[in-house]
Amino acid sequence: MTYASLTTAAPADLQRGAAASPRPEYPRPDLDRSERWLSLNGEWSFRPGGAAEPSASGSSDDWPARIVVPFAWETPASGIGAHWLERASYRREFVVPVGWHGERVILHFGAVHHLATVWVDGVEVGTHRGGYVPFELDVTDVVTPGASHELVVHVEAPNDKLAIAHGKQRSLPADDYDSCAFTPSSGIWQSVWLEPRAATHLGWLTLGSTATLDTVTVRGEIRGPQSADASVHIAVLDADVAPVEVDAARLAQGVSIRLPAPVLWEPANPHLYPVEVEVRTTGGVDRVRSHAGVRWFETRGDQFFLNGRRLSLRGVLDQGYWPATGITAPDDESFVRDLELARDAGFNLVRKHLKLEDPRFLFHADRLGMLVWAEPASTGRFSAAAAQAFEEQVEPMVRRDGGHPSVVVWGLYNEEWGLDWDVPGDVAKQDAIRAAVALLRSLDDTRPLVDNSGWTHVDTDLVDWHVYDEHPAGWAKKVQTLLESERPTFPVAIAVDRVVDKLLMVDGPVPADRPLVNSEFGGGFTAIDRGWNLHWQTQELRRHDRISGYVWTELTDVEHESAGIADAARTVKDHGGRPPQHANADTVPVFDVVPVAPGRDVAAGDGEVAFTMAVSHHGPTAVELEVRTAWSARFAAEPVTGPVLVERVTVEPFVLSDRVRVTAALPADASLRRLHVLLTDVATGTVVGRGSLDVIPD
Repeated sequence: MTYASLTTAAPADLQRGAAASPRPEYPRPDLDRSERWLSLNGEWSFRPGGAAEPSASGSSDDWPARIVVPFAWETPASGIGAHWLERASYRREFVVPVGWHGERVILHFGAVHHLATVWVDGVEVGTHRGGYVPFELDVTDVVTPGASHELVVHVEAPNDKLAIAHGKQRSLPADDYDSCAFTPSSGIWQSVWLEPRAATHLGWLTLGSTATLDTVTVRGEIRGPQSADASVHIAVLDADVAPVEVDAARLAQGVSIRLPAPVLWEPANPHLYPVEVEVRTTGGVDRVRSHAGVRWFETRGDQFFLNGRRLSLRGVLDQGYWPATGITAPDDESFVRDLELARDAGFNLVRKHLKLEDPRFLFHADRLGMLVWAEPASTGRFSAAAAQAFEEQVEPMVRRDGGHPSVVVWGLYNEEWGLDWDVPGDVAKQDAIRAAVALLRSLDDTRPLVDNSGWTHVDTDLVDWHVYDEHPAGWAKKVQTLLESERPTFPVAIAVDRVVDKLLMVDGPVPADRPLVNSEFGGGFTAIDRGWNLHWQTQELRRHDRISGYVWTELTDVEHESAGIADAARTVKDHGGRPPQHANADTVPVFDVVPVAPGRDVAAGDGEVAFTMAVSHHGPTAVELEVRTAWSARFAAEPVTGPVLVERVTVEPFVLSDRVRVTAALPADASLRRLHVLLTDVATGTVVGRGSLDVIPD
């Protein structure tokens, strides 16, 4: 499938001001009806405050401001920049193309935070609650093709967000997690568009595969007056396989299409098969395009496997914020830049944190081969209403995003947020977790899920924890305790002045048949500190073969958080000459050293430095390595002296190697105080792993 085929903008004759319209690309490449559509992004009239009712007129007195959709009204990009505004209305005119006559006209909203009421020409056509999930309204009966119509959207975005799904958006009253919350993003924050379709149509579509790795699976729901009589035509393109025809009932159960020579989807070769689905009735044809990846992700005991091959998850937390546009990407290319930033830093997974991201992000993750951990937005305080608001995101998340091969892990709650940090002490909160887990498993049992990321697990397919400690000795001890304790607890700073011990499991010991993942860690106030922490903390995780993955915090800086691999403008930091891709490589050295501080890792004695080390290798096959040393100045990424052979070692996949004794004489040049350890593949002569130590002289 070509990239161009899924980046379709509306035809020029269907766009008003297309050249100046923000986010002009088709919004749903996974449910693509881009042959005919009309973007409604761009400038709208705007009225802060007011009641939930349409305007009496379109005069400037009624509409004193202009806003750029789809950017939240807090953002500079919107042209408004209003903070703590709890309600506002939007207005624009649109013309339905004459060629759509006789078809249903559907108004789509990618996402509106939080409660939207919509009118066309003064007629209320629908409401929607929930700031992160898409919704659509059939406006056929109130529009006339070729005529001009008024569209008004009133949005309520309460400052008090405690009982609604809002993720990292700041609330007043404050969430328990206010210290890591950001500026809210209220109002319309994803694309708005119109498209025609037949009355009987495809409501949702999920494409997948099976463990046999030779099949594309197709499931969906046909909606409309002729759904019982509809014929569904499914074609997997570029696969030398005949199209199939089924009825609506068969599509709902799931259709398997076997491919004669399947090309698997994997990070190194993210092959996508174009898929076309047509719903045919006497009332018309609804044609939808999408894409499928043949891949199977699973857990076996405490390990992850992709397409039958063991895999370690090397992830990074991505919160999806941009300085001028909030939770809306400024343009489609911004998703590509962020995914490439993660890939170039050596990560193979992005944990999209507490946010159902724009579908364009997942499309690009599919085509670039980045694995994704997807999770919904959190609520603030526990109540029946908050638990319901959280749970209302689960089905839309699975229905919209479940067909993406990139999505390999579903998350639910995070760190007991919205559960008052009291899951062990309250059965009702445990029941809320169990209900969300049961719902998610009923919708999709093909991916592992995390019930409550961080600690206090109730019912989970992998056991993860969030540990922060910028002292390597303390960090190593915490990790060791989590692995060795029968009923592990660890200290968590849940506020600036409050540290509590948290159970890893609410009930009983850690299951032996679940993968272990350190899904948040990091630290450091400067670029040098962060590079040092990434190096030492990651290698400590690689010391333990039982740990099947990790997620570094985080990809980019966000507002007051400065822990990113890159800053908020997406400029990569220097990391003190310890590039992230070195720490995240398939093959890395693991030093038996407790470093002192950045720039002072290990002390020399009698004119030389000496220590032991092992090698962690997460490649597919065993490799014979030469361990070599070389020198440079402190904080330099590349050595300047010739490498010296220390020893050869053979490393098996996912088994820490035998120890290697390293000794290196200090160079005569006193400015050379960084010792580089280079791991060279004997078979190819290429350097496949590297680490470094800053040496304290005699």
